[in-house]
Amino acid sequence: MKVLVGKFLEKESSSGIILIFITIIALIFSNTFLSDFYNTFLHTTIEFRIGSILEISKPLILWVNDGLMAIFFLMIGLEIKRELILGHLSKISKVTLPLIGAFGGMVVPAFIFFLFNNHNDFALRGWAIPTATDIAFTLGILALLGRRVPTSLKIFLMALAIFDDLGAILIIAFFYTAELSFSSLAFGTVCIFILILLNRFKVTYLSVYALVGFILWICVLKTGVHATLTGIILAFTIPLSIINEKRKHISPIRTLEHFIHNWVAYFILPIFAFVNAGIDLRHISIDQMNNSVSWGIFLGLFIGKQLGVFTFVFLSVKLNITNLPTGVSWAQLYGISVLTGVGFTMSLFIDSLAYVDSSSFFYTDKLAILSGSLLSGIVGYLILLKVKGRKNISNL
Repeated sequence: MKVLVGKFLEKESSSGIILIFITIIALIFSNTFLSDFYNTFLHTTIEFRIGSILEISKPLILWVNDGLMAIFFLMIGLEIKRELILGHLSKISKVTLPLIGAFGGMVVPAFIFFLFNNHNDFALRGWAIPTATDIAFTLGILALLGRRVPTSLKIFLMALAIFDDLGAILIIAFFYTAELSFSSLAFGTVCIFILILLNRFKVTYLSVYALVGFILWICVLKTGVHATLTGIILAFTIPLSIINEKRKHISPIRTLEHFIHNWVAYFILPIFAFVNAGIDLRHISIDQMNNSVSWGIFLGLFIGKQLGVFTFVFLSVKLNITNLPTGVSWAQLYGISVLTGVGFTMSLFIDSLAYVDSSSFFYTDKLAILSGSLLSGIVGYLILLKVKGRKNISNL
């Protein structure tokens, strides 16, 4: 039994499968006699206090969204730094195509959402919700397809998702930041300076980075900037490769990435899905679903993402700016474009920032995220299941 569990967790698709399972459980909890327990659990207040010096009091759902998700963004930041220096994003030729695709996949969904909601300033706060892509789900779907999907296409999707995450980080920093506390900002700046010094002096003790990072998280939380950005800042200050006193190459980034990967994939993201995906469907009517926010999110994810990614990539190739990945057909690229509409956890996260009161639209905003992501995943999977690469079909 232990061997079977180990083999399951080693598969790329396992994280996505677990997220689907947890989402179903959350929906069961929120739509049955367990709903009162579920809501009480989400809003249980947890306090962190150090005498009269520091007090942080938040409901459980915000500890997950502000705290645990900072560790998720730490992992994203580690991946981005490693790929920029040594990986698939280290050469301009490899960066251009996924960068253009990611840009199109953010601009078009945001524009579609704007078309539906430009009359309502509060509703417009959610313009970034359909711009996100859930990399865990999309890579999980690709893993289910096995060798039907060429490695070059997987690399393209991973690179596109990285730029998509970068875009989400910038959006959170510039558009979902409350009023700034300049005293906390000053303390946070000191923490960043200390992290830079640790990097410059080639300090490899990850516990030291973790301690300073935790203090930075508190400072960022108090500034009004979203605390998850701490993860990105911390990631970019951790050394990639250092020769230690024994003259051996060590990589603090790879060590930390390896340590937190399973925690993020099999604990943090499932917990996030559980506390955010529990939509009470019992009181949602057809009339309530027919609102501009729901349509903007649903069509942004299912139509906007695929239209933006595919069109921008198609134009860049036809204008000789870039080339298609090796062995990839236009039909396969279209299938991948559809898959980018799986926003799920990232879209839910941005939704929690845009609309703090989750009942503002009777939960139809979250329902639109789930339905748009589900449809994108199913259609994208079926397309990639049926089509073949350029070796077997003519390039359109």
